[in-house]
Amino acid sequence: MIQSLSFYLFFKQIIAYSWFMKIISYNVNGIRSALSKGLVDFVQSANADVICLQETKAMESQVESYLFDVAGYHHRYWLSAEKKGYSGVALFCKNKPDHVAFGFNDPAYDIEGRIIRADFGSTSVISVYIPSGSSGETRQAFKMVWLEYFFNYINNLKASRPNLIICGDYNICHQPIDIHDPKSNKDSSGFLPDERAWLTRFIESGFTDSFRMHNTGPHNYSWWSYRANARNNNKGWRIDYCMVSNTMRSQIKAAGILPHAKHSDHCPVWVELLTDEVTLHTNLPGIV
Repeated sequence: MIQSLSFYLFFKQIIAYSWFMKIISYNVNGIRSALSKGLVDFVQSANADVICLQETKAMESQVESYLFDVAGYHHRYWLSAEKKGYSGVALFCKNKPDHVAFGFNDPAYDIEGRIIRADFGSTSVISVYIPSGSSGETRQAFKMVWLEYFFNYINNLKASRPNLIICGDYNICHQPIDIHDPKSNKDSSGFLPDERAWLTRFIESGFTDSFRMHNTGPHNYSWWSYRANARNNNKGWRIDYCMVSNTMRSQIKAAGILPHAKHSDHCPVWVELLTDEVTLHTNLPGIV
């Protein structure tokens, strides 16, 4: 009995403090459309612990979300925009979070459904959809105001939740290596100097671009225009990120992009980490 109890306590500690968490982020550009293109099969084969979705463009009631049960995602959380068929984020989780926060708790910013957070122990996973400014000056100005609001929100959140994994569509290419033609796009929304400067400041405030930690090469993109056969020619932009708090930098084990997943004009990005305080898998049968 003593040996069994000792083994249980030892094994419980290993599981609780050595759990690999795989997170996938995917701007699906309309979840109903993505479902018709095999999204559930992809999700099942990718086998992530948490899926961060952006641009769902639907209310939960409009989606046959039970289809994700077969892939093990029984805990699904949505924040949809008030405007139908627009924006929206979601988190699909295999294990139930300790807590879920919907939006900023600010109606002026939550009307578009752009951020949702799930807490697992001391680790928080955020799905975020940063506004685009490509439609014109009004939305570009709104984007810059939104970015400052988001920056301050995250800075304040770090005081209570320092271990953040912020995944989503940032709608910004950071460096010339992240866009297929930096010279011709220097005046394009998503690659403007002030947007790129903001992203630099955001990273320097305490985050790691997990993909660039492991992949330093060019021609790695996560979004392609539907025009001019851009995807087949790999003329893309890397605007989707899994940003990880520097408090967890040493726990990042791998990160990548999945360009062959084609349910959207974006493709999924992912990160895998060794978490240090998760106790979701510690009930061992047969030991009393």
